[in-house]
Amino acid sequence: MSITLDGHNLTIEKVVQVARENEAIAIHPEAMKKIQKCRDLLEDKIKKKEIMYGVNTGIGELSEVVLTQDQVEKYQKYLIYSHAAGYGKPMPIDVVRAAILSRINCHCHGHSGLRLVVVETLKEMLNKGVTPIMCEKGSVGACGDLSPMAQMALVPMGEGEAFYRGERLPAKEAMDRAGIPVIVYEARDGLATINGANVIAGMGALEIYDAKRWVKNSEISAAMTLEVLNANMIAYDERLHKVRGYPGAIESSDNIRRITEGSELLAQKGKKIQDAYSLRSTPQVMSGARDALKWARYMIEIELNGAADNPTFFPEEDLVLTGANFQGTPMAFALELLGIAVTTVCVLSERRMNRLMNSHLSMGLPAFLTKGAGMFSGLMLSQYTAGALICENRILSHPAATGSIPAAADQEDFVSMGMTTALKTKQIIDNAQAVLAIEIMAGAQAVDFRKPLKPSRGVQAAYDVVRKYVDYLEEDRPLYDDINKLKEVVQSGEILGAVEKAVGSLK
Repeated sequence: MSITLDGHNLTIEKVVQVARENEAIAIHPEAMKKIQKCRDLLEDKIKKKEIMYGVNTGIGELSEVVLTQDQVEKYQKYLIYSHAAGYGKPMPIDVVRAAILSRINCHCHGHSGLRLVVVETLKEMLNKGVTPIMCEKGSVGACGDLSPMAQMALVPMGEGEAFYRGERLPAKEAMDRAGIPVIVYEARDGLATINGANVIAGMGALEIYDAKRWVKNSEISAAMTLEVLNANMIAYDERLHKVRGYPGAIESSDNIRRITEGSELLAQKGKKIQDAYSLRSTPQVMSGARDALKWARYMIEIELNGAADNPTFFPEEDLVLTGANFQGTPMAFALELLGIAVTTVCVLSERRMNRLMNSHLSMGLPAFLTKGAGMFSGLMLSQYTAGALICENRILSHPAATGSIPAAADQEDFVSMGMTTALKTKQIIDNAQAVLAIEIMAGAQAVDFRKPLKPSRGVQAAYDVVRKYVDYLEEDRPLYDDINKLKEVVQSGEILGAVEKAVGSLK
């Protein structure tokens, strides 16, 4: 069953369905009418020789240059050519698909002025699996993501390159194999195809989805560590968090209580009156991350369902307005905060891991979680890896959104750098998956040392998944393969799925 786009109903989850699960899309009939009505307005104004930015003028600093009627027809092609000026390796297929989806939904408002055939061609590319090659770098996040979106816009013309059924092909060949006719851009078509921050929006949507699952996984890893360290769970009492009031803390503490319920490990004597911050502050820190994630989702979903274009056409009022709805700053701020939140939770994970490794802090566990400390180093070096990843994440958490560099002869004298934010936030989340994998690997090793005491059902479920992929560390062996393998498992959601099957859905 396809997802029908109308400009207003696109969610993070629907982006994931289309971008990663190849769900088909359709365009709502009312949206198609709006697109055509807006095009009729534009063509009427062209006939009347009204001056419209990017239709019969140049763009940026060249917006004061008025084009002849003959130039108007050719201009859109050259606009796409000149703007396809990116650098670097191709973006992942899911990111490109998310960006195209975001742009189509923008057009569904009927404020963009392009022909319906352009929107339908983009729809067919998604549905038939033609994915343009778009370089990762080159967008400054205003006037939209011009460089990568221009590479996307080459493909409907039969130019550039695209992935199709696992092959990297010339765009015309990919379109022919998929049975999609190529088109010739007419007035306004090219600029309307590229003039939005849709790569930021698409990539940001996928990051928010991944970060939400990662947050739940971080609570699973925290629960494992809390159990094997016989933590004082008074710090997770619901009353503590309700009296302060942060929704994220209430949710996090509830998740961890449910995961750890019935643990024999937590029933041991010898608890401390008050644990270290890294053990008892988890709900409070997770509150900051969870509530930041909610705000990021709010901001990105506004963008996914907004009309971000320039100029913007209002057919009902016979009006054309120019402005800056392509500006990526709102999303850049949201994704900066998301990166900071994930990095901070990584720090908490590493500090818990330190308590697992340090025999002075580990409540009787052997040093570095090995029986033969001295001869063996156990999981010592895995903590180094976590530390290295966190150091990188701290550097990546430095904001790009404050880093405007003027462009276009100072006509575009403030830009968002939101694409840089999106790229580094993607790397932060990727690193963070590995940090959690290392703590979970250590937690599973510690569970083995606590036998015959049994962990909770939730922790046992996580442990069972870990042991499918990573063996107990009886004596030292190279760990890089274990870490890389378990990172993929954490990222896949398999551990989260197993725990939720055992204890119910986590918030």
